[in-house]
Amino acid sequence: MILCRGNPGEEMKRRRFLLLAAAAAALSVASQVASAEIYPSRPVSVIVPVPAGGQMDSIARIVTERMRRRLGQPMIVENVTGASGTIGVGRVARATADGYTLLYGAWATQVVNGAVYDLPYDLIHDFEAIALTSITPWLIAAKYAVPANDLRELITWLKANPDKASAGTSGAGGPGHIGGVLFQKLSGTRFQFVPYRGMTPAMQDLISGQIDLMIADPASAIPQFRAGRIKVFAVTAKTRLAAVPEIPTVDEAGVSGYYLAPWHAIWAPRGTPDAIIRQLNAAVVDASADPAVRQRLVILGSDTPAREQQTPEALRAFHEAEIQKWWPIIKAAKIRAE
Repeated sequence: MILCRGNPGEEMKRRRFLLLAAAAAALSVASQVASAEIYPSRPVSVIVPVPAGGQMDSIARIVTERMRRRLGQPMIVENVTGASGTIGVGRVARATADGYTLLYGAWATQVVNGAVYDLPYDLIHDFEAIALTSITPWLIAAKYAVPANDLRELITWLKANPDKASAGTSGAGGPGHIGGVLFQKLSGTRFQFVPYRGMTPAMQDLISGQIDLMIADPASAIPQFRAGRIKVFAVTAKTRLAAVPEIPTVDEAGVSGYYLAPWHAIWAPRGTPDAIIRQLNAAVVDASADPAVRQRLVILGSDTPAREQQTPEALRAFHEAEIQKWWPIIKAAKIRAE
């Protein structure tokens, strides 16, 4: 009987092909592992969803410039503006989860926008938390002619003149507006809101006496307070602000629990590997521990978060708590995007 066997040459070619395919697959896996191990191997893009030149943009550049020392690659800030920051945030939500596109977000973009816009992304689940970078308590300020020398006297004056006083804001849904709504609720006062196109024109009218009060950011208020052009009654936080340690907290001044401290933090797209998140977190912590960085934030009226506040887990919990706190207040006041 004759047995038919395959061509030995063809069998050798088949085995050689399988060996080469297996080697190529192994090389591809090894290349991917090596690439992950040396992250970052190229510049990292940091999306800042507000225009260049303001406090948020300034702090983003200070922090990310210091991060490059640990990461060994440039951190390139890109200002992607529009629709109160939703365009820039949305771009990061859709980005590849490889650690090369990050979001430098804020209380306004990561909390307030969720209550005033119908967003095409989920503020919690579409991003990986990296670290909190700065906290900026705001100030309760008034024109110099207001007949009050402390916060309790201001509240007494407002109660004696319901709906007669005016408070300047940077627009509907801004920190000054939302903070003013909460202040009315906690103090039992009523006053009118006057929206402006930014904090600068609002502060100018406070100085000239065209409006009576403001819940103001430190960068706008502190220089005018130092110059004796306005009064500042309290810091909206549990601790005093390093830039103006003589100003009491709201607890000390008479409105216990009135806390308004807009903050900044860094996120990555959902699905970014945990090893990359940890590397980026370590770079933020390293930057925040730099005395020069901390001092530059103080000059801008901001505080550096405590070390225990800077883990990814702490940011995630803090972010969720801020949404739970502020969304009911914003929605109850029927604040919507303009």
